[in-house]
Amino acid sequence: MGRVSQAQAQANRQRVVERASQLFREQGTGVSVADLMKAAGLTHGGFYKQFASKEALIDEAVTHAFGELAEFHATTLEEHEGRRVEAQRSLIDGYLSVRHRDDPASGCPVAALATDMARDSGDRGAHRAYAEGVQDFTQWLATDDEDGIARLCTMLGALLLARATKNSPLSGQVLSAARAALSPTPQNHVSDIHC
Repeated sequence: MGRVSQAQAQANRQRVVERASQLFREQGTGVSVADLMKAAGLTHGGFYKQFASKEALIDEAVTHAFGELAEFHATTLEEHEGRRVEAQRSLIDGYLSVRHRDDPASGCPVAALATDMARDSGDRGAHRAYAEGVQDFTQWLATDDEDGIARLCTMLGALLLARATKNSPLSGQVLSAARAALSPTPQNHVSDIHC
């Protein structure tokens, strides 16, 4: 079999990073290298041609996940024509939705990677990217009255509890209660709570 071109090697590397970012959010960073490469449609043997170690891939995948989150925040703000309060409301409603609860692979890396990052020593790129991403998210959620930390903590805690109680009516109740707590005005409807 012939050598892979530099362009193809770079495309393969990007595919591994993107797929790892999804798998780590869905299953945690304990996913094996063999399973990561299989999910990316590549052979296990090619991993070490692309990455120095699994930890190096975790660093890149976490950084990638937070890059996606930053893009999502920018897009949400753009969709609301720069109206920050409306963009925040939309994001909070989507964050505390059944759809987000049920799709950690493409969801928020703050929630999906919290346990793995809590176990991390804190001196690797993944931990730094996570901490910076959390800080950026709190700033995005900030209002004139608060710094956004309490909002993110409420959202994160509610999402984690909703995922942990997914097969129970409590799951939807947790999401609904958190949305109501973060709503500046009473909500007249909650359209996607179906457990």
